[in-house]
Amino acid sequence: MSDLFSVDEPQSRQFTSAVPLAERIRPKIVDEFIGQEHLLGAGKPLRVMIERGELVSMILWGPPGVGKTTLARLIANHVKADFFQLNAVSSGVKEVRDVIAKGERNLKHFKKRTILFIDEIHRFNKAQQDALLHSVEEGVVVLIGATTENPSFEVISPLLSRCRVYVMDSLSAQDLGSILTRALTTDKLLSKRKISVEDRDYLMMLSGGDARKLLNGLETALHLTKPEKDGSVVITKQKVEEAFQRKYTLYDKTGDQHYDTISAFIKSMRGSDPDAAVYWMARMLDGGEDPKFIARRMVILASEDVGNADPMALPLATSCFTAIDYVGMPEARIILAQTATYLAAAPKSNAAYMAIEQALEDVRTLPNLPVPLHIRNAPTRLMKELNYGKDYKYSHQYDEHFVEQQYLPDNLKEKIYYRPTEIGREKEILERLNKLWRKKQR
Repeated sequence: MSDLFSVDEPQSRQFTSAVPLAERIRPKIVDEFIGQEHLLGAGKPLRVMIERGELVSMILWGPPGVGKTTLARLIANHVKADFFQLNAVSSGVKEVRDVIAKGERNLKHFKKRTILFIDEIHRFNKAQQDALLHSVEEGVVVLIGATTENPSFEVISPLLSRCRVYVMDSLSAQDLGSILTRALTTDKLLSKRKISVEDRDYLMMLSGGDARKLLNGLETALHLTKPEKDGSVVITKQKVEEAFQRKYTLYDKTGDQHYDTISAFIKSMRGSDPDAAVYWMARMLDGGEDPKFIARRMVILASEDVGNADPMALPLATSCFTAIDYVGMPEARIILAQTATYLAAAPKSNAAYMAIEQALEDVRTLPNLPVPLHIRNAPTRLMKELNYGKDYKYSHQYDEHFVEQQYLPDNLKEKIYYRPTEIGREKEILERLNKLWRKKQR
């Protein structure tokens, strides 16, 4: 009978296991955990909490493959708590209530703590998250939520206030190198073979800080590689590339990469760098971003950052949004690029944005200031008798269709919100307003 690891075994069976490599080498104790030194290093918050056997509800926020699930299991194992794992995609309120009921029994009859781990907690809707509130607050269950999304946006405030948020970082090249070495030397299958990776840096680069992606890629590359005559295995750069199917673009369109890259794109256009804008757009498109999302953000930027310095920016951006709906990808990339380069190269002004922000601040902080009588609506005789609309001057009856009169409430009559720049078309607007409103020099 042939040994499972004999070189005579079919290639497809040499590294076969029903359990994936990432699961086989998952750390069982905290000392085996690699990465997140800012949380698990000596004297760091999570490390201290685990060593003391303390339990608090928490949200683990970080990109995929950095150890959120592993850390939750390690905590449960160390404090000897019952551990229940739910996935927000496939679970609902019923499953949550079932775990809460078990937590109540554990607490009442066995004085035992219960951890409810919810993967992708950002996918729970408000009602599902509401179902957790009382049990978390009363300590019936300890919630550990994992998310790739900013919990400030995706987790309801009452639940978030009951949890500590721990930010987990993408794994460094050093972390990934340690995980790769651990896989090759400690796994029950791989450690029995003489395996070398021709270009470890390339494998780690394609993994993009994601340990799961690293290990899955390694496992796939092993299946694709034919052993040498002596039974050794050399994983070439080509096999790694085949395993990943493509040269991987690091872009997670539902997580932090999504927000970081769109931020870089917007700031590049605001900073008048069309080259950087096109690059970040290419990163998003190559990563599978929705072209409408990109176009929508350009519509906002056209008003917020270009404004009246170039009034054509907004109609161009809105036309882009419409056009990409007509033509679709891949041709839509050309329309997106045209708009992005125009917006980046356009003169910039945030005067309109600043005007509305300052006006909103006054509206929110000052009393409900009355509308001056002369510009109030007067549809009835009573209102006219009360001087509604009295002495209003109709602008079109005056030279240049302008007459100076008060439009703001009395307390704000000297206020200036809109301050045009001297850039682009806005310079003309500035000159016209200063000519008309000589008392208000912007």
